[in-house]
Amino acid sequence: MRAAVLNNLGDDKLEVVDDVEVAPPGPGEVTINVKATGVCHSDLHAIEGSLPQPAPFVPGHEGAGVISAVGEGVTGLAVGDHVIVAWSPPCGKCVSCVERKEPHLCVMIQFTIAAQSRFKRGDTDVFGMAGTGTFAEYLTVPQEAAIKIDDDVPFEIASLIGCGVSTGVGAAINTAKVEPGSSVVVFGCGGVGISAIQGARVAGAATIVAVDLVDDKLEQAKHFGATHACKPDDLAALQAELTGDGFDYAFEAIGLPVTMRAAFDAVRRGGTAVIIGVGAADKEVSFNGFELFFSEKTFMGSYYGSVDVRSDFHKLLKLWKAGQLDLEGMISRRMGLDEINDAFDALKKGEVIRQVITFD
Repeated sequence: MRAAVLNNLGDDKLEVVDDVEVAPPGPGEVTINVKATGVCHSDLHAIEGSLPQPAPFVPGHEGAGVISAVGEGVTGLAVGDHVIVAWSPPCGKCVSCVERKEPHLCVMIQFTIAAQSRFKRGDTDVFGMAGTGTFAEYLTVPQEAAIKIDDDVPFEIASLIGCGVSTGVGAAINTAKVEPGSSVVVFGCGGVGISAIQGARVAGAATIVAVDLVDDKLEQAKHFGATHACKPDDLAALQAELTGDGFDYAFEAIGLPVTMRAAFDAVRRGGTAVIIGVGAADKEVSFNGFELFFSEKTFMGSYYGSVDVRSDFHKLLKLWKAGQLDLEGMISRRMGLDEINDAFDALKKGEVIRQVITFD
């Protein structure tokens, strides 16, 4: 089958090949014929090495498709079902899933499948990113990682739910619990940042400020619910005009220490700064002891939008069907797998919100 492969960590290009084999489904597993997959910044982080991932591997983790085969013992799923790939699926049995009611923090399945080779290329084992690998025509995952959806949902829309939309909208609704009438600032207007803007709008925020370096993306952010938009150097003046003392909530969707710190600084005393962007393990953010005590701000991470993929995927699709989430508008570009390296070039330049690869 066709797939895009990063042969070695440090390579600057993916190789599109047609000689990759997918592992057959074992007990409790399903094979998915991928129909559409988003190109996410986390894929770029894995390629560049800031996210741990053994190579060679097939990137991609934001996908949707049709189940083509099921293993022994699979329940609730059948060949022909339309599904979204959940790259961090809950096991449903551990302390995080049951006692703490934090299924998004379950790692029982994710850590296991991430360490397994999911593909073969000749005699060479090939891994899938985060145990998935949606830049391939087929992938095999545990049944918990395949979330069944209605057949009438377009695959390109469903694929966005698999990561970017869940991460951004979930950060606003689930992690921060944005309140109606509140003020919000979002740093970064890529797919996750735009999703956070939409989530804040759905939650009823009265003021939503988008911050980015690219003029076109600032204008696009207003279409998705931002009431104001500015470049970083202009934020202080706009913040003073709109809030006086700072925003109720800030969302950082870039992953850089400077913007993480900026998010903390942008919220008022008692406000909440939420880090959605994936930062590198060797980069640190500094605070002094007095400001932490005196400001009483909450500085927190949001992992996968704090979603329960088993229920929240469906809630997000209901919001889309009701016209409260614009997912079609988030797709800047549609392409085939052969254009994958062009897609990453555009991602690096900050030219797009979301790009979607289709296999048909």
